[in-house]
Amino acid sequence: MGIIHRAAIVLLLATACCLEPRGTSAEPPSFVNDVEPVLTRFGCNSGGCHGKLAGQNGFRLSLRGYAPEADHAALATEEYGRRIGGLDPAESLLLLKATGGLPHGGGRLFAHDSAAARTLCDWIAAGAPGPVADERRVVAVSVSPKEIVLAPGEVRQLVVAATWSDGAETEVTALARFHSNDAAYATVSAEGVVRGEQYGEVAVVVSYAGLVDTVVISSPFPQEVAAERFVARRNLVDDHVMEKLRALHIPPADECDDATFLRRLMLDLVGTLPDPEEVRAFLADASPDKRSLLVERLLERSEFTDFWTRELSDLLQNRKERDHDVRGVKGVRSFHAWLRGQVAANRPWNALVRDVLTARDATPAVGWWIVTVGEKQAVESEAADSAAQAFLGVRIGCARCHNHPLEKYTQDDYYHFTAFFSRVALDRRPPVEGATLLLVGSRQQRDLERQKAGAEQELAKLEAPTGDGGQPADQGQPADPAQIEAKKKQIAQLGGEIERARIAPVTATQPRTGRQLPPQGLDRRAAEIADGADPRERLAEWMISPDNPAFAAAIVNRLWKHFFAVGLVEPVDDLRATNPPSNAPLLAALAGEFVRSGHDLRHVMRLMVNSRTYQLASDTTAANVNDRRFHSHYYPRRLPAEVLADAIAKATAVPDAFAGAPEGTRAIQLPGPQADSYFLTTFGRSDRVTACACERSGDVTLPQLLHLQNSDTILGKIRREDGTLARLLTATAAGPAGPLIEGLFLATVSRLPQPAERAAVDAALSGADRGEGACDLLWALLNAKEFTFNH
Repeated sequence: MGIIHRAAIVLLLATACCLEPRGTSAEPPSFVNDVEPVLTRFGCNSGGCHGKLAGQNGFRLSLRGYAPEADHAALATEEYGRRIGGLDPAESLLLLKATGGLPHGGGRLFAHDSAAARTLCDWIAAGAPGPVADERRVVAVSVSPKEIVLAPGEVRQLVVAATWSDGAETEVTALARFHSNDAAYATVSAEGVVRGEQYGEVAVVVSYAGLVDTVVISSPFPQEVAAERFVARRNLVDDHVMEKLRALHIPPADECDDATFLRRLMLDLVGTLPDPEEVRAFLADASPDKRSLLVERLLERSEFTDFWTRELSDLLQNRKERDHDVRGVKGVRSFHAWLRGQVAANRPWNALVRDVLTARDATPAVGWWIVTVGEKQAVESEAADSAAQAFLGVRIGCARCHNHPLEKYTQDDYYHFTAFFSRVALDRRPPVEGATLLLVGSRQQRDLERQKAGAEQELAKLEAPTGDGGQPADQGQPADPAQIEAKKKQIAQLGGEIERARIAPVTATQPRTGRQLPPQGLDRRAAEIADGADPRERLAEWMISPDNPAFAAAIVNRLWKHFFAVGLVEPVDDLRATNPPSNAPLLAALAGEFVRSGHDLRHVMRLMVNSRTYQLASDTTAANVNDRRFHSHYYPRRLPAEVLADAIAKATAVPDAFAGAPEGTRAIQLPGPQADSYFLTTFGRSDRVTACACERSGDVTLPQLLHLQNSDTILGKIRREDGTLARLLTATAAGPAGPLIEGLFLATVSRLPQPAERAAVDAALSGADRGEGACDLLWALLNAKEFTFNH
């Protein structure tokens, strides 16, 4: 007897023997709308239980119910239906384990008389019906209230409602799942009771039936802040930041001094320390608008182009492909030079992205495709994931295998999106034979074109008889007319097949269902692709459209993190409904301003660095020391690897040398990450293997500290005969130590020493060996947090 027949008999017995059957007028529970939510609410199909890839103890469910057909089979037909079999549904293996009647690795999940148990029992009693294709579905989930103000220790019940495809709305709080994005600020129980824990703000995420909503929990600090502390504002950045700080009772810091601003801005905007002469001139300048004028000068400097070319090279993964280097350094340099031209010309971001997404043949922007596609077919590669993450700030990789657990994206959504990439093919060539080409066409079309080209070569040989070695024969033998005709017919037939392949519908295969899915944006809007057209053109149109808010928000959030150390959304490339911005009105305002400016990156940079918020001091008070998200003060962070390397080189006047790079090349000018540098690797440069911003590390590690303190390279730069120290010692040998001290401070921390510092150092240098004392001072300054951090 087959498994399905045995399972059917078991279900019939269970139905007939149910002790408390549902009334005849009641509809049986829906597997998708009633049973799956129970399995999800109590974690049965979570990644830590039966929802993981290998299942648990031989029982596997799809992660959070993304494949209901497979889940129904696992429950109702696998193992002869033993999981729901028996004379009494309440005594089935499924119910006994969940209610603690039998040993269960997951423990007791709910009581035997609970609503969840009743749902499962009624479903089994009704014959365990499976998914129904045209039944109603949940189309939206909402939580109320949307915003809650709680003092630490206070609690509030959340209420969750589901909106259905037929327009109905029902409360589903009991089956929803709740999660706090930071339990240090607020916790939430499985029943939806939220509790404030400490002062600050956090989002609580609510999920049901694969859909999500969020509620913001605010706990303002108890101490009121004088209203005048929030009055000084320069632009829309300050308007939104100060309003958030005012609502949370967090006082902003005072404005930073001129020396701090000069150093901060130059490191952030051009990746370069100011010269000592620049510091003195800026401090002496009494004009009230000198800060904004400095911004304009820096935006036009060549170092700005160098630095932001490096930033875009990280984002667009400009590197040699893998270790075997199909593309070679030449391709990396070509892409780098192209990006540098885009930055120098202030090319609008939307135009640059369009050029990358639609690159073909051997244009420099093909470099992005060579790295992201790799040696796979485009639809199977990382290209779709990288495009979404780099240009939309969205991580869709989870949906390659299952519905995204924290977002709306389904597995179908993922493969609809990858269909845009299905016409991309790389014609790989070793560097000595020319650049790798990006061709547009389906795999079948390319195979047919190769066959046709081969047939045409064979025809040419038949029509022009040759002798050995391909040279004309003295006595040419006439070709067989039948062969020539057959070959012409084959060529014509291949031509027709090529045309049919060229105009065939653009699709990608959904591996779980086998369905062919057409191109569709992540907003689920269908994309019309003309016969034979490159689907990437429609992808670019959809992605860069002003109607796609994620495009502007993604790059604006990256810029915000660059200048303010913490993104409005963190991680910076993980924008999703369950990870709301720390200041949503600010992100929306900046994104709107970016679009209105014509996608001008410099315009947004100018807006950010001219704000009062950017120019706040990094000093904290007891009232704002715990703020890590709302920008009440400037957040110090370690300099990026290349910027720190260049800073040491400039402070000591000893440039670095990089193999394969022209003499005098600075670290921020390197085209790719292939330069052999222990320093850059140790200090966390990006390998550019993926689109994830996490590839670049700003962490402080023990090897970094040991290198700065003990490296022969660093000490050699300090003692170099033609370096900064030697020059200053020579220039001040006959006089007091003051100019020497000032020169070292200006060369490293870009400021003059404080009176107490000057006195202490002057006393230390008053001994017989001024040179050794000055060497120790320069070593100490290079190892100071004030030097290695931007503050």
